[in-house]
Amino acid sequence: MTPHTALAALPVPPDVRDRVLSAAQLRRYGVTGARLAAHCRAGGPWQALLPGVYLLRRGVPPGEELLRGVLLYAGRPPGRERDAVARPYGDAVLTGAAALALHGFASVGPPGGLGVVDVLVPGTRRLRSTGRARIVRTSALPEPVAVDGLPVAPVARAVADAVEGVTDPGAVRLLVAEAVGGGHCDPAALVAELERAGLLRRPRVLDAVEALLAEGRSRAEDRLYGLVYASGLPDPLWNVDLRLPGGPGLGRVDAYWPDHCVAVVLDASPASPTDTAVGAGDTGWAARVRQREHLERLGITVVPLTPRKVRDWPEQQAVVVRTALSAAVDREPPAYVVVLPR
Repeated sequence: MTPHTALAALPVPPDVRDRVLSAAQLRRYGVTGARLAAHCRAGGPWQALLPGVYLLRRGVPPGEELLRGVLLYAGRPPGRERDAVARPYGDAVLTGAAALALHGFASVGPPGGLGVVDVLVPGTRRLRSTGRARIVRTSALPEPVAVDGLPVAPVARAVADAVEGVTDPGAVRLLVAEAVGGGHCDPAALVAELERAGLLRRPRVLDAVEALLAEGRSRAEDRLYGLVYASGLPDPLWNVDLRLPGGPGLGRVDAYWPDHCVAVVLDASPASPTDTAVGAGDTGWAARVRQREHLERLGITVVPLTPRKVRDWPEQQAVVVRTALSAAVDREPPAYVVVLPR
């Protein structure tokens, strides 16, 4: 039988996507073990890409074929051929640089240029890394997203898995900056994932995150300035410290209207204690909640705004601030506080 006859015997279109198949899939299409061995001999038309995974042509596989081959290798359920056909990728999920390449990270480049491909599998799987497939066992498989039909880890998890093996601080900072600056994921989600992986104890990762948060706050402050002036709100005092006369400090606020006793606080993560994860200690999320509650008890209205809301919905946030300013006339006189510039 000629190679063309063997390929034609497969009831699938001979396009790139269907040129990588597992042994179980090939058996389903009627390819016997003897025919498979014959076609994969030296000089034959096919080749073994990974154990149990075959490329139905010769040559170096392009990026997509390589990724599909790694998933087929990692996803094959041991001893359950029917599952290998129905769910060829099983629970395998691409992560690390391979996932970031599919998410479109410019700093990673196309999948074909990757040396190895990281793939997540359940921690109970007994499967070895081989060839260009690097097996990463985990007890916390992420919910994958589909990119070009492939199961891929969400950006935050993929970045965490990618920086795990990166020793160059510049490369770490580039990945972290592109994840957020490129609009691929929310900074709070990224910091939370890095903390979950225990990576924030590494100085190069911590430095990259601190630079990211500082840059993000600066951008958010600029947008807050624009929101106030574009909406015709009264001029506030910017970036001031509040304290009781002769007493302890009440904390910093980003904007304060002393005639209305209304403060705006930019909160990078109002629902997640990510600040404590980067060494902020008592200045983290819990402390910000306590500060807000204390100011409210003193009669000061605190309007927490997230950088994302200021960026994506500035008109709505301006309405929130204006409403707080308008409601000030109906409140009891607040406690006297001292306002200090920073």
